[in-house]
Amino acid sequence: MGLTVCPAAIVAAPVEVVWGNLVQWERYSEWADVQVERSEPEGPATVGQTIYFTGKAFGRTLHFIFKVEEVNPERHQLGLHAFFPWGLQEKAHIACYPIDATTCRVQYG
Repeated sequence: MGLTVCPAAIVAAPVEVVWGNLVQWERYSEWADVQVERSEPEGPATVGQTIYFTGKAFGRTLHFIFKVEEVNPERHQLGLHAFFPWGLQEKAHIACYPIDATTCRVQYG
């Protein structure tokens, strides 16, 4: 049995800024409680890329991996296969939609 959710948020930033934060792995530590250990190959998100992260939770350092399956810069869409501790996996699709010049909607699901 699976669970499907599609949370969305309105972000007070232009879609290009939000997209840049999503595809530049080294920026993740600026807005998420994670550190990038390495990406193979290095650079911004590209299909086939694997990114290794660490994060702290429950007083422990946890390791997880993102494998990039889709990058569509024209439509601001990113598809990831995430591998978390304890065998958890998630197929994530992130999309950014401009609302106006200074605001966008980010949908995750």
